[in-house]
Amino acid sequence: MNRVYVCSCFGITEQQVKEHAGDGIRTPRQIASACKAGTDCGSCVRRIQALLGRGACPRREPTEDLEEAA
Repeated sequence: MNRVYVCSCFGITEQQVKEHAGDGIRTPRQIASACKAGTDCGSCVRRIQALLGRGACPRREPTEDLEEAA
């Protein structure tokens, strides 16, 4: 069987994330509660979001320097 790991910290596979999604889990936080994926180093959170169909987290734009804005 070919296993693709999403979370190497806890050994969670893509298939396991998809199974949780099939059970009604819809957010990375709910995945974390169900199997701990995404709760250690966090490097898998974007992949979990993609598997859940949520896309990537929006990135924050840098704000202007306050001195330049004045």
